[in-house]
This record gives sequence, structure tokens and C-alpha cells, in this order.
Amino acid sequence: MIKTLLTTGWGCTYPILNASMTPAATGLLARTVTGAGGFGMIGVNETWTGEDIRRECAIARQNDASLRFGIGFFGWALERSPDLLEVAIEQRPFLISISFIDVAPYAKQVHGAGIVLAAQVQTGRDARAALDGGVDVLIAQGTEAGGHTGDVSTLTMLQIALNITDKPVLAAGGIATAQGLAGVLAAGAAGAWIGTPFLVTKEANVTDAARERILAADETQTVLTALFDTLQGFPWPERFKGRALRNELTERWHGHEADAVADPDLIAALRAAKANDDFRIANIYAGQSAGLISARCSAADVVTGLGLGAERVLRESFARLL
Repeated sequence: MIKTLLTTGWGCTYPILNASMTPAATGLLARTVTGAGGFGMIGVNETWTGEDIRRECAIARQNDASLRFGIGFFGWALERSPDLLEVAIEQRPFLISISFIDVAPYAKQVHGAGIVLAAQVQTGRDARAALDGGVDVLIAQGTEAGGHTGDVSTLTMLQIALNITDKPVLAAGGIATAQGLAGVLAAGAAGAWIGTPFLVTKEANVTDAARERILAADETQTVLTALFDTLQGFPWPERFKGRALRNELTERWHGHEADAVADPDLIAALRAAKANDDFRIANIYAGQSAGLISARCSAADVVTGLGLGAERVLRESFARLL
């Protein structure tokens, strides 16, 4: 058994969390991940209401009040609808993550309910600010990650976080194999926050067309871009761009966002493409680890495959090296 805080204190068999990806990480994915021995996360989408949170938490628990899971928020959406945090706290998750924002205004409310507070951080400054703000767990997110992220690599960010705190640190970005999980655990991470491998599972809220595009991609076919946020009017801070699969839209307009947003036909085309799964234009946020994923499977298979595999890799490596 791998021994970290997640397996000795959180009730996990494997130190694996699914990232709180929106809209992919719903109650079904969280329940499956926790049920397989990991730790399941629900991601609150920017369109959600309190009823959406209640529904997905009910799906996650399915009358099992003891099931542990977490709820993840991202900055501007929480600022726009701060009442959703109260709804989330009412559901009594084990953990709440609040990322891409100063966590200090929310820490007292979360801790007052006896809930663990985590935050994704992308620089040393972010990590120190999150610690000062009251987080219990840092998620060291590297630029390899899918979705919104920074410019620093996972390994560098993990080392920075581990060197400034004794609190648990999770590694995020580019982890999709037993070797990757074993590597971050050997470095000192308490676990891995994993996104892209779960996107192709049957429990993720992802269309089949999107799954096939992810499976067909390799590690070179992503781009860190503000294009999709700009065209959709999403107020992400400038430094948090989104890592997405390259497509015809990014090949033409990435780096020319100001010109793109001035074209109403282009905005309409993106809206229509998203409604019709036309991924020549519509975005799929996915990380560089897409190049390590070759087949569909269940979320439970991802958890057990990575967990058991990492234990084997660690035992073999330590026997060889020490």
C-alpha cells in the first residue's frame, strides 16, 4: 500500500483525485473515482445554480452519507455567484477547492464547516498567497495540464511548493501513467490531481466525438491559448490561458484574439460549433498527457490501473536504486 495523507487520513486506497474539470467532472465521475479507491471531485460549471450542485452531490452520494468527495470552484465564476459556496458547504463535502483567485475571503467560511480547503497554484507567489490565505492543501499545477493553467512546468512547480510548506501538496499536469504517478509521489507529493485521462472515461460528461478527438491526439497537439475565452467573453485573468487541442480555429486565430473577437460571425460560428460537436472550431480543453492515452475505459480502471501500477513502479525502483 502506498502511504500518503490520502491513504492514511482521507480513506483512499490510491492517492489519486480526478481534477474538478467543468463540465466533465459531475457527480457520477466523483462517485466512481471514490468508489474505486481514489478521491472524487465535482467541478462547478459557470452556468450552474445551487440546484445543480445539490443534484450532483446527491448523485455522488446515492444515499451513502459516508462517501467522501470534493467540490471545485474557479475564481471568476465564484466571484459572480458567491452564494454557490454556501450551497456547496451545505452538502458537507470533505474538501472544497477554490482556484485562480485569492482564497482568503472564503477560508473562514469553509473551515468553519470543518471542510478541507485546497487551491491550485501555478507560481511560487501563488503558493505563498494561498498558504497565507488559509489553504490546507496545495495543488501544484503545471503548464502541461489541460484547461486553464500557467506557464511553469509540473515538476518545477511541485518542487517549489514542497520547499515552502509542510502541508500536503498534490501534483497536477501531465500525469497519466503509473510511472508519472510514481514519479511525483517519490518526489514528495501526497497525491496526483489528474484530469485528461478521466476525460475519455464513460463516466465523464464528455461527448463521444470529443473523446475520439482526445484519443487521436498526441503530446504535441495542444496549445495554451486565450482564444476561446476571448470569443466567449469569459473573464479569465490574462495570465490564465487554456490548454486545448489544436484545431482549425486556433491555427488561424491563436495570437490574434483582438481581431477574432471583432468578428461577430466568428463568435457565432464558435457558438454553433459547440452546439454541434464541430471540433474543427469548438474547443476541447485537454493536456499534453493526451499523447499517453490510447483507449477508452472506465474511471475505476484509471484509478486502479494508475494506483496499482505506481505501487509496482515504486517498489521496483527502490529495489534497484537503494
